[in-house]
Amino acid sequence: MFSKIRVAVLRGGPSSEYHVSLRTGATVLANLPERYHPLDVFIDVNGIWHLQGRPQEPHRILQKVDGVFNALHGEYGEDGAVQELLKAHGVPFTGPGRLAAALSHNKVLAKRVLEPHGIKTPYFRVFRRDETPPLTTLAGELYRSFPQPCVIKPANRGSSIGVSEAQTRDEIAAALTAGFAVSDLVLVEEYIQGREAVCGVIEGFRSVAHYPLLPVEVRLPEGKHILDFDTRYGSQNVYQCPGQFSAEEKKELQRLAVAVHRLLGLRHYSRSDFIIHPKRGLFFLEADALPDLFGEPTPYLSSLQGVGATLPQFLEHVLSLALSHH
Repeated sequence: MFSKIRVAVLRGGPSSEYHVSLRTGATVLANLPERYHPLDVFIDVNGIWHLQGRPQEPHRILQKVDGVFNALHGEYGEDGAVQELLKAHGVPFTGPGRLAAALSHNKVLAKRVLEPHGIKTPYFRVFRRDETPPLTTLAGELYRSFPQPCVIKPANRGSSIGVSEAQTRDEIAAALTAGFAVSDLVLVEEYIQGREAVCGVIEGFRSVAHYPLLPVEVRLPEGKHILDFDTRYGSQNVYQCPGQFSAEEKKELQRLAVAVHRLLGLRHYSRSDFIIHPKRGLFFLEADALPDLFGEPTPYLSSLQGVGATLPQFLEHVLSLALSHH
């Protein structure tokens, strides 16, 4: 009788994406294949780890497991902090290592890594909270000197948290305020008018070193120009898989998603977001090292279904990679 492989599923965390992570973690726990024994490891907003509802030191929990499925999102779970902790304890885990996590989580660093390789990103400027003039002054300067409309977002948050579109001086000031409310670093990007696309990658899947999933098209509701938090997790399904892309667009989206995964040093699986301008071509927006895996609207699950793979098959594959390459 073989004993089951004990896998800690980390969810929650001291992050602005705490609620998203709870849902991804619950989905992973419900879909782990039979050969795994799942341990639900809940991390609260203060960063305290819990096993079976009781607070425990991370090292005590990690002593009891064969591996970790990292279902955390955002700060702590995707910025290198938890990766450093897991590596220090010698426990194999899914997703990126510390450096790749930190790189992909910081949108500015990711752009700077990718741009020399010919991957276009929207024109941008970045502002640090402690080095900026009063926000009304900065808003006036951006209104005069930066292409309008623009998109303003925290440089190191995911799940479309704190993302705003702005065009007038007042809108820019409000968007800067919203961005700085959740991050010390804010990114101002030119607004690229076009169709938004999401493309996932899985390593070593179906004997392909970097297997690109089908690109998903983001269909924004009437009156929306960007994918903000409410649209992303609202009741309406904004994702269409497969997207209505030409053969050339599909091929290029898949090529770029694989290139982003490799250049940022991501591991096991990832997704990248792009926008397709009718004349200027494809622009990279951001990479997601640990895509959300819950509910109907998530593009990653749509993409898996699109290539005929189930969630348990995907989890089996990713955990096998994590455990075998340790």
